[in-house]
Amino acid sequence: MDITDAKILKALQRDGRLTNQELSLEAGLSPSPCLRRVRNLEAAGIITGYTALVDQKACGYPITCFIRIRLTNHAEETVKQFESRIAEIEPVLDCYLMAGGEDYQMKVIASSLDDYEHLMRQTIHKIPGIASIETSFAYGVVKQSRALPVITQKRA
Repeated sequence: MDITDAKILKALQRDGRLTNQELSLEAGLSPSPCLRRVRNLEAAGIITGYTALVDQKACGYPITCFIRIRLTNHAEETVKQFESRIAEIEPVLDCYLMAGGEDYQMKVIASSLDDYEHLMRQTIHKIPGIASIETSFAYGVVKQSRALPVITQKRA
């Protein structure tokens, strides 16, 4: 990846709806080479898709929870079953496999505390193999970004 690819990625992360003409101006290219570079970035798996960023509260989900889960054991079947069940739960936006005291950390949204309780009692608690669950509720956002820093060369 060179500096021109980095310019393209930064611009698309800022505004994925840029036309090829607008993008080519930002990248300092003519439209055809710019489109070719975008297609190459897509083919290489660097650009994995395009999406709209949607306001969570405006869609009726004012509550953000961070849930940490520890499993009873790490047997292959326990892990597979837990991960496949979590992958199906829509309010679970992100789920990370963790090092340290807990096995997983999830970012979960809810429309209300009653909605959160229902999710926990009717869905998450019913997944076999969970030893403990700990939840923290976010009451504000200091920084939220999906844009990755673009590096054109390896850092020392």
